[in-house]
Amino acid sequence: MPVFRYQGVNPRNRPVQGVLHCDSAREARQKADAIAKSRALRITGIQKRRTYVYRVRRGRDAPIEGEQKAFARQDVESSLARTGYRVLSIRRRFTDAWVRPSFKDVVMFMRLSADLLREQLPYDEILSLLKSDMPSRALRDAIEEIYQDLKDGRTGHEVFGKHRDIFGQFPAYMLGIASTSGNMVEIYTAAAKFLERNAEFKKMLRSALIMPAATCVALLAVIIFYVGYIFPKTAELFLRFDMDLPPMTAGTMNFSYFIRDQITWIVVGFALAALVLWQAFRSPRIRLFIDRWVLKVPILGSLLQKTSIEVFCRVFYATYSGSGDNIEVIRVAAEACQNRYIEKRIKEDVLPQMIRTGSGFVEALDRCGVFTPTAISRLRSGAETGTIRQTALQLANYYEADTTYRLRALVDYVQILLSIFIVLVMVAITVVSSETAIIHPNPPGTVS
Repeated sequence: MPVFRYQGVNPRNRPVQGVLHCDSAREARQKADAIAKSRALRITGIQKRRTYVYRVRRGRDAPIEGEQKAFARQDVESSLARTGYRVLSIRRRFTDAWVRPSFKDVVMFMRLSADLLREQLPYDEILSLLKSDMPSRALRDAIEEIYQDLKDGRTGHEVFGKHRDIFGQFPAYMLGIASTSGNMVEIYTAAAKFLERNAEFKKMLRSALIMPAATCVALLAVIIFYVGYIFPKTAELFLRFDMDLPPMTAGTMNFSYFIRDQITWIVVGFALAALVLWQAFRSPRIRLFIDRWVLKVPILGSLLQKTSIEVFCRVFYATYSGSGDNIEVIRVAAEACQNRYIEKRIKEDVLPQMIRTGSGFVEALDRCGVFTPTAISRLRSGAETGTIRQTALQLANYYEADTTYRLRALVDYVQILLSIFIVLVMVAITVVSSETAIIHPNPPGTVS
């Protein structure tokens, strides 16, 4: 996330400055103005932190080149001078644009961190090892900044929250929790598992729904091109000789004329529909409605519900402390479950029942109605025996295996249906094209 520094003076004409983490310069200006208004400051300037490339030398040693992030060139120069280097040159990098690290790089960072933590290596040493071995430059810079921020005593949420554009919003939140908890290994492992399951599920869902939909759209475009352009070139030859067209050929010709006459409105209609859908999906209310409605879709709804329960249980297992109500743990797990309707019901129904009426977690979750009877039964059994944390992990593993198997079956089923649809379309095109073979001239003296 971009970092900005605001500078100003207080009512006593003393200089003040602060650091803001914002997505844009406009947002930084708005936050700085709000701070100035609340503290009676006068803002004199806002600077964005940029990357500077320097070349320095110490004594008679060979020149050294490196990079440093700073708000101004003078900051870099003074920092290097304090360490005993003589500055030869400093220039700002041409662009601060960066490429987001790949999913595999982020997962590798979490997996390696978990493995090294399991070997009881200090976390600062782990960051020192990993920051030089990561293939992504953006990830290396983020690790270096995380190392420095933690060394300066900043909180985990503050440190990792700045890098949610690198890790993702929820994994960054999980890593922030890990840095202040005594269970870093399991939280890092759970965060990596979350990313892997999320990517795997999206990939299989894409195979089951998105790819068939794209294939159908492409096939529809081919049909429209064939009917609207290619087929009339052949059929109109018979009309020139005043021949009667068979019913399917005549119907196809009428449809072709309609497409050619209304092509502008058809294109505009599709564009407007796509724009409306795009805007609708950006609306929180529409997305909440979709997440609620999709749970009722046969087969797919059950898969999505079980996947949400799996993620909830996995995060719950990683962050549950075993003491107290763990309200924050339940809230975080609800935010991770990837279904806004389930998240809303847990936050607005389950948590208030636990806080206001003292209801047990499983009882409140049962009345909420968003978890399956199997999940409720297993969690109730775990709560009664005092093993709810381990039960949550078992339930997550069970639903992982169940949804993986069922989703693969769904992909195969959809592919079969898609193959049948393509065959039917090709047969229809073949029949319509072959019908022209039975067209013959009208007998002499016959009026068509």
